[in-house]
Amino acid sequence: MLELKNICKTFNAGTVNEKKALNNLSLTLNDGDFVTVIGGNGAGKSTMLNMIAGVYPVDSGSITIDGEDITALPEHKRATYMGRVFQDPMTGTAADMWIEENLAIAHRRGQKRSLRWAITKSERVEYREMLKQLDLGLENRMTTKVGLLSGGQRQAITLLMATMNHPKLLLLDEHTAALDPKTAANVLKLSDKFIAEGNLTALMVTHNMKDAIAHGNRLIMMNNGQIILDISGEDKKKLQVEDLLAEFARISGTEFANDRALLN
Repeated sequence: MLELKNICKTFNAGTVNEKKALNNLSLTLNDGDFVTVIGGNGAGKSTMLNMIAGVYPVDSGSITIDGEDITALPEHKRATYMGRVFQDPMTGTAADMWIEENLAIAHRRGQKRSLRWAITKSERVEYREMLKQLDLGLENRMTTKVGLLSGGQRQAITLLMATMNHPKLLLLDEHTAALDPKTAANVLKLSDKFIAEGNLTALMVTHNMKDAIAHGNRLIMMNNGQIILDISGEDKKKLQVEDLLAEFARISGTEFANDRALLN
């Protein structure tokens, strides 16, 4: 479903601030894979997601989704292929619009626009049923402005918006990092539910090693813009945080340095 071939990306090339973010990175995701991504600060995790989403152009290499080369496609044209949930709960929604209006925008992603009623009666029924899945009582607040909701509520709605059209690829970029532990656990539970029910292919970047181990069927660890560890199946199920730290030190030759990950 996703294939990255020899992706390279350097920021501020030729200056004192030059940073090689991705170094000949290759990765293949099969249809239905749910891959968690862990790594230290500056490992290239979020840069990889941004390259897939089209935020930055690649310096070299190729990106293919479901057999179609999207390397040269601009970000807005890639929206028909993927859904994305960001770290900041304020990023994925329009704060001044109602909940149902946000859902309608997501529902029409990639479709042609016309002069007609923005939301039909049947769509309202559909959105209400979708919101019930969140178990947050938001199905009774569909005309509430999203900006009045809590961060956890907004992130749950963003997750719903990102998955409602069954995208070919779901990108979760540290989407629970800004939430308190209880709310983060609920959003992760919803993530598992939507991914499983939709049989979605997903990439989840996280700073939490326990979450990286507990969720998905495959785990990759990045360092210096490369994948240094790729574990799936029974080997992943047996993993402990200590195992990941030991493997990182063995392969990279350095200690894992990410305070957030270690504290979690």
